[in-house]
Amino acid sequence: MDVEHLKTDILILGSGGAGLFAALHALKANPDLDITIASKGLLGKCGCTRMVQGGYNVAINPGDSVERHFMDTIEGGKWLPHQELAWTLVATAVERVRELENEIGCFFDRNPDGTLHGKAFAGQSFDRTVHKGDLTGIEIINRLMEQVWARPVRRLEEHRAVALIPAKDGALAGVLMIDVRSGAFRFVNAQAVLLATGGGPTMYRYHTPSGDKTMDGLAMALRLGLPLRDMEMVQFHPTGLLAGPDTRMTGTVLEEGLRGAGGHLLNGAMHRFMADYDPKLERATRDVVSRAIYAEMKAGRTTPNGGVYIKMSHLGATKVAKEFKGMVDRCRDCGFDLAGGLVEVVPTAHYFMGGLVCDVDTATECFGLFVAGEDASGMHGANRLGGNGVANSTVFGGIAGDVMPQWIAKNSGHRTPDANLLDFELARAQQPFARQAGDVNALREKLLDAMWDYVGVLRDRAGIEHGLKAVDDIEAELLVTGTPDRDRRFNLTWHDWLNLRSLCEISRVIALAALRRENSRGAHYRSDFPEPGELATSTFTVARQKAGRIELTDAPVRFTHVKPGETLLRDPIAAE
Repeated sequence: MDVEHLKTDILILGSGGAGLFAALHALKANPDLDITIASKGLLGKCGCTRMVQGGYNVAINPGDSVERHFMDTIEGGKWLPHQELAWTLVATAVERVRELENEIGCFFDRNPDGTLHGKAFAGQSFDRTVHKGDLTGIEIINRLMEQVWARPVRRLEEHRAVALIPAKDGALAGVLMIDVRSGAFRFVNAQAVLLATGGGPTMYRYHTPSGDKTMDGLAMALRLGLPLRDMEMVQFHPTGLLAGPDTRMTGTVLEEGLRGAGGHLLNGAMHRFMADYDPKLERATRDVVSRAIYAEMKAGRTTPNGGVYIKMSHLGATKVAKEFKGMVDRCRDCGFDLAGGLVEVVPTAHYFMGGLVCDVDTATECFGLFVAGEDASGMHGANRLGGNGVANSTVFGGIAGDVMPQWIAKNSGHRTPDANLLDFELARAQQPFARQAGDVNALREKLLDAMWDYVGVLRDRAGIEHGLKAVDDIEAELLVTGTPDRDRRFNLTWHDWLNLRSLCEISRVIALAALRRENSRGAHYRSDFPEPGELATSTFTVARQKAGRIELTDAPVRFTHVKPGETLLRDPIAAE
């Protein structure tokens, strides 16, 4: 099979907030470097940053502090976060939001006195979520996209990465890709690679990310033998739109600001049920609210489509329509009146706290590979606070962009890829063409149900083991299911097959990590082990693939800034 070879200094996989910020910072650090961004879709038009509605957490207004933001993040993450990563996130967000405004050109909503407006988000002790209405992600990604377009950055759009290819000594040599438009294979040889493909837990029946987000980055890292942490931690956003089975709008987020502003959750009997579960009511953290909704669903107290209602009308229809225009328009498009009526919602897989182990400077244990955004792990622990996601991407994307040129200056030179591994990955990607064509979508549907039912909002040993067997069976069937090879140009069935294989690989690791953690922390809740365990001896899970098998170990959380029972605040206000 012919493979086109390209060469660049820095290859960035992903064009969300992390990838675009990295490109801008890298070019500023060294304008002479050749920088390439590869994106599975169109630059700035795909991925999750564009879909961010709520906003950007930053401790910038009087009364707030970096220390308070840090404590909210640690407590919300149930004391599992890597504290150096979490501190870097909250401290650098202050610098980054100014950069977004003054250098990138973003416009955020302001108070009458000119200060940045911060809205209320669940699990936080201060209203610090800076935003542009309820379409913050579009504002950020559009401005970043314009800045990248104006600079000499090479773009490989509609190129999917299929394998990280090392040299024989284990250092990363580059990435094998497929040009979706032509079906051709390309190997991009790079001195440094940034993995910023985003997470996207789309293996669940209800999910918020677009269908092209299929955990490809983590699947590639897993096959390379790299350590993945917190893989059991899948965040379910409590309020995904439940518009019925005949629209892809089902699962998309109705943002957290609705509950922060005073929205009510009602079950099918019109009972405001959150008082039965948590004194913070609808402003409890996402994991708590998601479990409460799921419990109402399991008890049969549901709406016509099987979820619960969110109600905003008591706040005034005119006010809701003004403050949440994007949400109101989205619901109206699906036939619902968010401002004046009731809208059905369901917990929806939203964000993946698990990911690749990395240092504060975004370096991984693979020489030449860096990671930022949702592919990285440790910043959020067991639960990500709403508004910390886009802050995470831009903070660590910028850090990666600063670090990679310095790293190249000390470790210059392109490495020769391992030819045997390259051939192996080429054959692996073309495997479905050697099989009789089958129904890939039916297998995807099976996976959606298996993960939702058995490794979802509520878990127990029997269910997880059932889910593991289902994943194994689905993957086994996938491997004997083929796709037509008549034309590889925009062969979406082929890419659906590759997507599903990535999802199966990561679904297995999620289930195995969930089986190992015999306590309940944040997004991971075991009904057979409902207690959180001793905070002072907290551990996180680490998964590696060795000889085709997943090995799970535990590692201790290092409390480098604050220990359980302590606080950095003089006047502590618990976030969760």
